[in-house]
Amino acid sequence: MREIVTHLAFKDRAEEAVEFYTSVIPGSRITGITRFRADEPGPEGAVRTIRFEMLGQKFLAVNGGPEFSFAEGASLLVRCDTQAEIDDLWQRLGEDGETQVCGWLTDRYGLPWQITAAVAEDYIYGSDPEGSQRVVEATYRMTRIDIAELDRAYRGDS
Repeated sequence: MREIVTHLAFKDRAEEAVEFYTSVIPGSRITGITRFRADEPGPEGAVRTIRFEMLGQKFLAVNGGPEFSFAEGASLLVRCDTQAEIDDLWQRLGEDGETQVCGWLTDRYGLPWQITAAVAEDYIYGSDPEGSQRVVEATYRMTRIDIAELDRAYRGDS
């Protein structure tokens, strides 16, 4: 086996979505594009597939047609180091989308994301089970993740 690549099947806006994602996530880039030919089941010249990378992770997006959609059972989880990173991604990816609790949002293309704090994982899987539980409970009360509030919860200061 060589690798696992995340495959994203859009209805018809794969190129627009990938251009948006690679502009929002630092260190991202488009690595290849194929286009529909006249004898294929898509508009001639439109993107068929588009390969890209975000933070070193490889993805393949396709314009799959109207039968494709995303579901919340799978999402892209972004572990951020700072509140500024969380706030920026939350605002940009959430624009014209839908936000939910626990740092989840669905972007304008229908793709679910989790924008979370890297430190949350340290707390949740750390050696203090009571602090871990407080962080989980604090996360349930949040929409956009707040690192300072997670820190307070872990210490028991909330």
